[in-house]
Parts: sequence; structure tokens; C-alpha cells
Amino acid sequence: MSVDTETAARDRPPPVRVAYGRHTWKEVSFLLTSLPVSLVGFVYTVVSVVLGVGLAVTVIGLPLLALGLAGARLLGRGERARARALLGARVDEPSPLPRPHGFLPWLWASLRDPVAWRAVLYGFVRLPWGILTFVVSLVSLIVLWPLLPWIARGLANADRAMVRGLLSPSDELERRIAELETDRGVVVDTAAADLRRIERDLHDGAQARLVALAMGLGLAKEKLLEDPEAAAMMVDEAHGEVKLALQELRDLARGIHPAVLTDRGLDAALSSIAARCTVPVTVTVDLDARPAEAIEGIAYFTVSELLQNVSKHARARSASVDVWRTGGRLMLQVRDDGRGGARLDTGTGMAGLAERLGAVDGLFVLDSPEGGPTTATAELPWRARPTS
Repeated sequence: MSVDTETAARDRPPPVRVAYGRHTWKEVSFLLTSLPVSLVGFVYTVVSVVLGVGLAVTVIGLPLLALGLAGARLLGRGERARARALLGARVDEPSPLPRPHGFLPWLWASLRDPVAWRAVLYGFVRLPWGILTFVVSLVSLIVLWPLLPWIARGLANADRAMVRGLLSPSDELERRIAELETDRGVVVDTAAADLRRIERDLHDGAQARLVALAMGLGLAKEKLLEDPEAAAMMVDEAHGEVKLALQELRDLARGIHPAVLTDRGLDAALSSIAARCTVPVTVTVDLDARPAEAIEGIAYFTVSELLQNVSKHARARSASVDVWRTGGRLMLQVRDDGRGGARLDTGTGMAGLAERLGAVDGLFVLDSPEGGPTTATAELPWRARPTS
């Protein structure tokens, strides 16, 4: 499944039913509020553009037009937010307008901003459409209420197309820049969270144990001459603490980057984490070469987190892990025969996993109906490991 196909599948609302659902009421709310919103947008765009163009022969005309275009950008941002909240439309934010030094470069960049001009066009065409959708929705709500879900869906689909066509980033390159800016934020947040986790594990685990060990050895040193037997017992306890501290440090190092992954690759590393799962796991890795270290590490931790979810939440009897390469993509699939019901839209770890994969141009698809089974499929870009 391609990225565009998967995005379209996520954007598609659920099927229409006679009984009004949450999505139907959201669409009706969008249609009924479109009239006042489009009226404000139309008045603003007409006044700002006409005033700016009419005064273009004066000194203040073009600056007024530039400010009006900047305001149209803000109106477009508000409409994108409204479409995301009520229509569930995934519309990326355009890249910010460059801020060159100097008044004339700023004026020129503002006047040739395609995002702002398309927002102006949206403000012009939105008013007649807003009047039509308001009247049709209101009449349907009062008179044709059995047909309201289908009427609202048809009108809302036209609004979705209008928002995507006029208020989305200008071209594929700008959309890609906007996606990369979002992904960069996800990567930074994930790295910061990982650093906080490592710091917390060191502070609460190995560091606390080593402090207690140092105190115990200090007491044993004081008792060495006056009570050798007690000192020997304390040294013996300290020896046990050393073993536990080493084990905690090894576990922490494995959580950062496992040695078995570096030395033996994905097959052995995934078999290792499968052996620690609470249910039997079958691992199948079909790769003719090893991917780049970064991709290999992401694949390892993706499977590790999915198997942890199987252990904690799935109530499964068995699970399987399959890894293979298709063209320029590395595919991962984790299945279990548990109770299902896992979702991406509830703020769970699955949602965070999907964000982290998306940040590296990956894809995450979850199929988990109530009652199971659950199938989680991850897709990563294949990058060859550099030859030494």
C-alpha cells in the first residue's frame, strides 16, 4: 500500500448510516457554520484586495495589499483547522512565508505569495457555496432529515475537495517541506524523551545501587579490624549488589542499542526479543543483505515495542514476526491471535510508534478488530549498509 493510498484511507470517513453518528453531526456543524465564516472571509478579502489594488498608485497601496494577503493566510489557517476538526480532512500546513531582510524584499515576497492568493480565491468562491450548503443543510435537517446523512456527506466531500485544492501547500515540493518540518519536530521530541528515559533509568536504577554499594563498602572498611566477620558479610552483600548493578547497566545498554543487533543482525536480535515475550513467537527474516544501521535499529525497536504490547495487552496465545524486503522498502509485520481492539487514535503507544515511523518516511498500518486477530504492518525505506 502506497503512502498516498494509506493517507486517503485514513482521511475517508466511516460509511453513512441512517442513525446519525458523530461524523454526521460534525459534517452538519461544518456546513451550518460555513455561512457566517464564509461571509467574514468574503468581506475581508474583498475589502483588503480592492483597497490595496485601488490605492496601488499611492505609496500605501502595495503595503496594504501585502498586509491583506498576510491576513488571508491566517484565514486559510483557520479554515484548515476547522476542516481538520469537523471534517477529518488531513491538510498539511504550507511552509511559512520567508522573511527576507529589508522592506522591499518583504513586500515582493508577500505580493507573490501563492498560498495567500489561493486563500483569497477561497474567500471569494466560498460565500456562494456557503450560502448554498447552509440552506440545503438547514432544509434537510428540518424537512428531509431521513436523507440528511447522505446529503451532508455529499456536501462535505465537496468542501473537503475545496479545502485540499485551494488551501493545501502549493505543490509537491512545498508539501514535502511541510511534512519534513513536522517530522523534524517528532524526531526532536522522540530523542528528548529517550534521553529523559535513559537519565531516569540511570538515576533510579544503577546510580542508586552504586551509591548504596559505596556506602556499604565504606561501612565494611570501618568494621574490617574490629569485626572481620561482619565486614566479610557486608563485602559479600556488596558483591551481590555489583552483579545487580552490572545487570541493570547491561539492560540499559541493550535498550539503547543491543550488541546482538550490531554483531549478528536483525534475525538474531529479533529472535532474542521474541524469546523474552510472554507468548510463543515465530520469527521469519527474509533479507539478502543488512540495511543501514539506523534503519536496522528502528526496525528492531519497532518490533520490540509491538511485542511488548502483545505481552501486556493482547492476551494472545501465539504471535509471529515477519521481515522482508520489497523493492526499496523494508517491511515488518507482527501478528497475534489476541483480543484485538488496538487503535491509533487514542493517544496510546501505537500512535507514538506511527509518528516515529512517519518521521523517517515510514508507514504504520494497524488492523485490530474487536476479538482479534491483530496485524501491525510497518514499512521503512531501505537504505543499504555502506561497505567498509
